[in-house]
Amino acid sequence: SCFPKDVKALIRKAEEIGEDPIILKAVVEVNDRQPLKLIELLKKHVPELRGKTIGVLGLAFKPNTDDVRETRAYVIVKKLLEEGAKVLAYDPKAMGNFKRFYPDVGDRIEYASSGEEVLEGSDAVLIVTEWPEFEKLDYSGKIVIDGRRVRKAEETAEVYEGVCW
Repeated sequence: SCFPKDVKALIRKAEEIGEDPIILKAVVEVNDRQPLKLIELLKKHVPELRGKTIGVLGLAFKPNTDDVRETRAYVIVKKLLEEGAKVLAYDPKAMGNFKRFYPDVGDRIEYASSGEEVLEGSDAVLIVTEWPEFEKLDYSGKIVIDGRRVRKAEETAEVYEGVCW
């Protein structure tokens, strides 16, 4: 969660001393666009999201925490809702915080009690946080867009796409 904040602080400091930190600005821009690549890949396989149920596995910005500050899940969920999709989300620790910190989207999605429930109830699945338990799920018959390189999804999904590799 510190990466965007720290890079923006470096940009401000550089500008204060009269420099134009174009590389740092480009880094922020790429980082901001990256979560939407999952949506782009999803739309290759599900072009019309309106009325579809899209599963989101992981809401925390990293595993083993309930911290949702700067989570990429927010941008993804917001875009899915804008596209008219229904969102079914699961995170082992961060669902309560996600709903509290992001009420504009958190109150508009359905929360599952397990990763299995997300897989059973969705037309396609996005993996946003690499929780260890997601390696144990059976992704057979699913469209999976993976932002975290969950090997089990790559091995078992009917359609598998990953970001950054």
